[in-house]
Amino acid sequence: MKQSLQLRTSQHLALTPQLQQSIRLLQLSTLELHQELEQLLTDNPLLERLDDPLDRSLRLLADGAIGQQSAPEAPAEGPPQQADAPAPAEAERYDGEGGPEGDSDWSDVGRNKGPDDDDARPQLEASQHTLREHLMEQMRVTVQEPRDRALVELIIDALDENGYLEESLEEIHGRLPEELDVEMEELRTALALLQSFDPVGVGARSASECLALQIRKMPGVPLVTRRMALCIVEKHLAWFAQRDFNKLKKALDCDDEDLREAQAVIRQCNPHPGAAFASDVSDYVVPDVIVKKGRNGWVVTLNNDVMPRLRVNALYASLLKQGKGESQMSAQLQEAKWLIKNMRQRFDTILRVAQAIVERQKNFFSHGAVAMRPLVLREIADTLGLHESTISRVTTQKYMLTPHGMFELKYFFGSHVATEAGGEASSTAIRALIVQFTGAEDPKNPLSDSKIADMLGEQGMVIARRTVAKYREALKIPPVSLRKSL
Repeated sequence: MKQSLQLRTSQHLALTPQLQQSIRLLQLSTLELHQELEQLLTDNPLLERLDDPLDRSLRLLADGAIGQQSAPEAPAEGPPQQADAPAPAEAERYDGEGGPEGDSDWSDVGRNKGPDDDDARPQLEASQHTLREHLMEQMRVTVQEPRDRALVELIIDALDENGYLEESLEEIHGRLPEELDVEMEELRTALALLQSFDPVGVGARSASECLALQIRKMPGVPLVTRRMALCIVEKHLAWFAQRDFNKLKKALDCDDEDLREAQAVIRQCNPHPGAAFASDVSDYVVPDVIVKKGRNGWVVTLNNDVMPRLRVNALYASLLKQGKGESQMSAQLQEAKWLIKNMRQRFDTILRVAQAIVERQKNFFSHGAVAMRPLVLREIADTLGLHESTISRVTTQKYMLTPHGMFELKYFFGSHVATEAGGEASSTAIRALIVQFTGAEDPKNPLSDSKIADMLGEQGMVIARRTVAKYREALKIPPVSLRKSL
């Protein structure tokens, strides 16, 4: 075949840098968005942020004191203006759209707060008191001999975050230097001393020993009940965990009332005595949209606290207008205008999708999860004229605050189950009914998966037993054998 050169015209889709940035901003969560924004503010000097997320935080002042310090105001250019004079034209012109409304209050509604608000009085976070520090304080008061203190501290360092002794005494004794001449009896004495500290149950080597330590020190328990509870946790803890009450009654030679009293004592124990001193910090979710009840129905609004206020620096903009800027600054100006426009488009898209979801899930907001209707991404995409992938990006890691709690936008989408009347029921509504059924069941005779399936069938929902089991496991509801009680 002979090779030749040919000219041909064709059309194809290409993702421009502006479109790529718009897609990336749309799929970011609130936390990731602010992290991305901080990096862009650092790289682009023409972009500035009007709202400082740290303006109410405590800072180290110039004199070494700790207090509040607001961001310094930019020096005024030229003669001072009157209070009613309009802002400079340069600050209004380069807002990303070319209009004067760009840097005003498009995301600042309700941002100003009075001095009596809670967040107007900053507080310092108290230091976390660890389990080791708590035990060491008790050891300094209780133990006097330096050798005994060293052995108790050695065992304290071997505890895990729940207060259990991970290593055996033999392992601890084996890694001690021989010249210290430490006897096993000394380690047992140190462990017994540690197990007398607060919280009760610390230093246990197993769950059985932890529960037994707490039962022995529990006040106001009758002697017979205490002995029975100790026998259960020391010899029959597996049966107790499996709720095999028939085997327990036969092994202990007792009736239902005695076993119920022993069970009540065991339930008062804490199997993780050191968990209260854990340093895990709770993660809080900030909603992107808020749904409230209005006069004419449900109203959806954006959360102003997560919407950054951006604008182009007026000084640099004026320099570029006069032709004194460099080509790099011109590119940065265009990038800043793109970012402001894409940021607005991101929040507008989130608001539109949230409004469409609320419009189709009105029954949920009025009656709860049992009234959730089936909904798929395609339905919202066709309504708004967007692609299904765009709806998927919007509903991922975006949260809605409702009168029923905080939910991710994906929560309102679910598959459907056929009903006897020929309609459809949402899987979310079925899960809510399963929670209701198991919450109102008789503890002595809990509902099986087959019984729950029959009860759903009575309400017109055709669902198999294995599907009920799948939903129950997703809701972390134990099986019928573990929900049974005396």
